[in-house]
Amino acid sequence: MPSTPILIKKGLIVTVNESSDVFPGDILVKDSRIADIGTDLNDPHATTFDASDYFITPGFVQTHVHLSQALFRNLADDLSLLDWLKKKIWPLEGQHTENSLRTSAQLGIAELLLGGTSTIMDMGTVNHMQTVFEEIEHSGIRAICGKTMMDWGDIPDSLQETTTESIDGSLKLLEKWHDSAEGRIKYAFAPRFVLSCTQELLSQTYRLSKEYGVHFHSHAAENIEETRLVEQTFGARNINVFEKLGIVGPEVCLAHCIWLDDKEKDILEQNSIKVLHCPSANLKLGSGIAPIPEYLERGISISLGADGAPCNNNMDIFNEMRLAALIQKPKNGPTVMSSETVFRMATIEGAKALGLEDQIGSIEIGKKADLVFCKLNDIRSIPFENIYSKVVYSTNSSGVNHLMIDGKWVMQDRTLSAYDINEIILNSNQEVQNFIH
Repeated sequence: MPSTPILIKKGLIVTVNESSDVFPGDILVKDSRIADIGTDLNDPHATTFDASDYFITPGFVQTHVHLSQALFRNLADDLSLLDWLKKKIWPLEGQHTENSLRTSAQLGIAELLLGGTSTIMDMGTVNHMQTVFEEIEHSGIRAICGKTMMDWGDIPDSLQETTTESIDGSLKLLEKWHDSAEGRIKYAFAPRFVLSCTQELLSQTYRLSKEYGVHFHSHAAENIEETRLVEQTFGARNINVFEKLGIVGPEVCLAHCIWLDDKEKDILEQNSIKVLHCPSANLKLGSGIAPIPEYLERGISISLGADGAPCNNNMDIFNEMRLAALIQKPKNGPTVMSSETVFRMATIEGAKALGLEDQIGSIEIGKKADLVFCKLNDIRSIPFENIYSKVVYSTNSSGVNHLMIDGKWVMQDRTLSAYDINEIILNSNQEVQNFIH
């Protein structure tokens, strides 16, 4: 049954279209899509929403997050990547029950929605992943998600699986959840990284990603010690290993890519491999700063993600945008990484990385009505002459008042439609006690 149209009036619309148009105007939403954009629109059948106090952006897209880790915020600080994984994160993930993982997913999704993130690509965990998909469906967030795959390496028994178990478990989730919730949920194969996967698992998974037309989502070259171990173990650097296994193509989405040599960068460029940039996690774990300006000059796809709450301590896209711009300036000069470039990385470039640019990432007629409503006159972000600078440098997640996904209000006046925040806080504090003690 068609829903009642919504006529959004008099907002400052930041379109992110090809012309980068920004103007005060109206948006007509019918069912899940943007039916019209303009000034002085009318529809006698629509309910009206007064947006005169807001600027309206496309829903933000985070292409690399870990919902399973949200419950471990502030439990794994001041460690480098491999120690962080082996001493803290892997043992914690291995202890997840269905209830604790559900609570973690709720905590992460609620934070993301409150901050205006409407679409994510989530790398899950090994066990109980059906609960994450159930919470994605319930919450209204748009997501590409996959079970983490780990069949080799120095990992806990609680996360160890055989190659067959890993693939079979992933295929069962794909068959149930891919293209579910009217296409709002999609699947991605998610082998964790080279040091936790056999070459058989990596190559079979990529073959399956091509067969099913879904993404291959992994980590690569995040930490210099990781890079050294990969080269010592396989006789090749990280991206070279992928290339030798035939894992090169536009389906491949790799988080981080900090420590690459020129040949590896050429492989990314020549094969349309996507880089998922997570600046706050890279800083907090001391991993380094990815050469994003160089990647952009090469035409490599760059999008943003907060990674996991234990390696940056929040999942705020505004924090990621601000850091993505600032950390490049000491080395490359103040004009590098303009605020508009970074804003596009968090919207349309994220959509492109996920193959969803025809559906989301900009405010255009025919696209999905994924819309963020931020306070226009928040004391922390006025005055302004450049809307992109306002968003990237001075707005934060508390300035997001309303969020629409698929033409439905998932948040109004900072109240989520799917969740009681106080209940999530209570459950999170209770569940985490089982991990601490």
